[in-house]
Amino acid sequence: MVQQQLKAEGIKDERVLAAMAKVPREEFVPADQRAGAYQDGPLPIGYDQTISQPYIVAFMTEQLRPKPGDRVLEIGSGSGYQAAILAELVTEVYTIEIVEPLAKTAEATLQRLGYKNVHLKVGDGYKGWPEEAPFDAIIVTCAPDKVPQPLVDQLKDGGRMVIPVGERFAQQLYLLEKKNGQLKESVTLPVRFVPMLRDAQQK
Repeated sequence: MVQQQLKAEGIKDERVLAAMAKVPREEFVPADQRAGAYQDGPLPIGYDQTISQPYIVAFMTEQLRPKPGDRVLEIGSGSGYQAAILAELVTEVYTIEIVEPLAKTAEATLQRLGYKNVHLKVGDGYKGWPEEAPFDAIIVTCAPDKVPQPLVDQLKDGGRMVIPVGERFAQQLYLLEKKNGQLKESVTLPVRFVPMLRDAQQK
């Protein structure tokens, strides 16, 4: 996976490559999907949600430029795989999942694998995690139609946010950098993520 999918496609950050090599991806997919855990594509994890393909996880992580001392917020825990990758690279990971059964499974997997620096809660990711803000970096693994203002507010000055934005299955992945309260944005990649769910939709 690291050689053929990540390095071959241009992922260069050695810390990111090491984390991708270390975290056992098969632990974060349903039992009936494990044979395909390392294939170059997303996999269903139930509840109309997916685990992103390895390249996208690595690309988004590299774009985020995580530093060892960072506190990172993730929106959309899913299976917990992206949180585990981040946990190898930063001090603290705060991750929010709106689908409660997925959150419980992800938390159990992360605990079983010994990730003590990941804090997971069930909630509406659009609102972020104000009690733990501000964050050095924010990564969003589901697509809102516009960048949520609460997340912008919870990003430290000098911080980075990687987020897919757009209509269902037609989105652009943005890298946002906050400088002097202003956002500098650049488009990095066309992507297809599941839409961001809100509390009202859940009910």
